[in-house]
Amino acid sequence: MADRLFVPWTGRDDGPGPEHARWHSVVRGWVPGSTLPAGGVVMVGFASDEGVRRNGGRVGAAAGPAALRGALASLGDPGRPVFDAGDVVVDSDLEGGQARLGAVVGAILDAGGLPVVLGGGHAVAYGSYLGWAGRPGWGVLNVDAHFDLRASDRATSGTPFAQMAADEASAGRDLAYAVAGISRANNTRVLFDAAERLGVEVLLDEDCTPATAGAFAEEFVARVDSVHLTLDLDALPASVAPGVSAPAGFGIGLDCVRAVVRAVVGSGTLGLLEVAELNPSFDVDGRTARTAARLIDLAVRA
Repeated sequence: MADRLFVPWTGRDDGPGPEHARWHSVVRGWVPGSTLPAGGVVMVGFASDEGVRRNGGRVGAAAGPAALRGALASLGDPGRPVFDAGDVVVDSDLEGGQARLGAVVGAILDAGGLPVVLGGGHAVAYGSYLGWAGRPGWGVLNVDAHFDLRASDRATSGTPFAQMAADEASAGRDLAYAVAGISRANNTRVLFDAAERLGVEVLLDEDCTPATAGAFAEEFVARVDSVHLTLDLDALPASVAPGVSAPAGFGIGLDCVRAVVRAVVGSGTLGLLEVAELNPSFDVDGRTARTAARLIDLAVRA
């Protein structure tokens, strides 16, 4: 069970009846062990920026889940059953929080639901992974300016995919990991070498167009059965997404990110959607939260 339980959402209300329905009027609470209707989507927040703090970044991402819910609330009814499992709240015990998130994600998958994980720093990705680890056919598709393959003696926002790769290797498996939006300038040679050693598929930011991003995603989903799609908002330009821990100097276009989301959803392989690194402390007029909310709505509505 999450640490902070579901609280009913509020938002714009144009009147009674399904013709006026919005996210806030259709979302319901959910607890692990409960049943889900066919096509059910369950959101769970990861209220944490401890990994960002450990990585020397700008803290504030712990407020990300609340901001994402606020931005989603007044969007029109997505047309499928949506639920909210509350938040995993993390203080200094990042590893414990990741384990608790994994338990909630695993329960959603066991119930046949689609987990939508609201971050929080990108350390959220390892917690989400713990929910599907050991299930066959999974792979991770990351939209990000950074590899997040840092070597460290403890978890940070820069280590989640290195942790996944190490766990998979210990189990005798290779991690299927691809990342679109990598900034050559913002990743050291050590990180590129680590990616090459692990067989990571890479699309650089300078090579990202909607066509190349969509094709990159299509090639990846063809090799896996279920996709853990993680969207790090710092892949977007700072003008589009200023509310992140590490704003991008260049970034990739929003149409590229939408192309990736559409390719994954259209393939029928989306197993988990995750949004990371929303930092409301640095947002401008809520534009980053609203952009992220539209991406979530795109995936869920499709």
